[in-house]
Amino acid sequence: MIELKTPGELDAMRLAGKVVATALQAVKAGAVVGTSLKELDEIAAEVLVDAGASSSFKDYHPRFAPSPYPAVLCTSVNDAVVHGIPTDYRLRDGDLVSVDFGAEVDGWHGDAAISFVVGTPDQADLDLIATTERGLAAGIEAARPGNRLGDIGHAIGVIGRGAGYGLLADHGGHGIGHAMHEEPHVPNEGRPGQGLRLRPGMAIAIEPMFIRGGADAYRAGDDGWTLYTADGSRAAHVEHTVAITEDGPRILTAL
Repeated sequence: MIELKTPGELDAMRLAGKVVATALQAVKAGAVVGTSLKELDEIAAEVLVDAGASSSFKDYHPRFAPSPYPAVLCTSVNDAVVHGIPTDYRLRDGDLVSVDFGAEVDGWHGDAAISFVVGTPDQADLDLIATTERGLAAGIEAARPGNRLGDIGHAIGVIGRGAGYGLLADHGGHGIGHAMHEEPHVPNEGRPGQGLRLRPGMAIAIEPMFIRGGADAYRAGDDGWTLYTADGSRAAHVEHTVAITEDGPRILTAL
């Protein structure tokens, strides 16, 4: 079932979204050469404590995972696309880092992700990130009443495929609200005019995941969580929680 939120409930989700945006900004600022992924997780955890919020990720245990998620942050480096568990790995010059974070405030969730390069960037990585961000912006622009889920997927997919990138197979965005993951699934490819019609009050997380090598395939890591590109190429992941409103898309996880 898809839950339609009232304007007041969307305002409540915005409070969670602000915590998410603040944490991602703090993590990016702390992600310098030599910083460990666990230290980045500690930065995000401190933001939660300061805001009186709780983690959407920690102890989350979906059916595919062998164990509950052990951290508040997902840190995916280079060929890791999503769901990377923070470890003692210390960031190196030129690493491409994708960070995903979720927060819960008064029973409402926010979820967003950013990608960036630590230290000296490779232009190809910067292009990958910029294109993934353009895909997100296009998907958000299509998130309007009367449009359909296929319009969002089409807007994202055209940009990713047009740049020659792969799109992580079997993965996309999702509904969000009282739970971090709700209906509907929000694909990163689609046919315009097809799929569920978008209605005011819907809240969805839109999250393109583009792969530099051009293939869609992935492999699961030994931890049972991290997904890596099958060809070893780098990937970028960006995400916002977005509300469908009569006035157009409202980004709930923006600064």
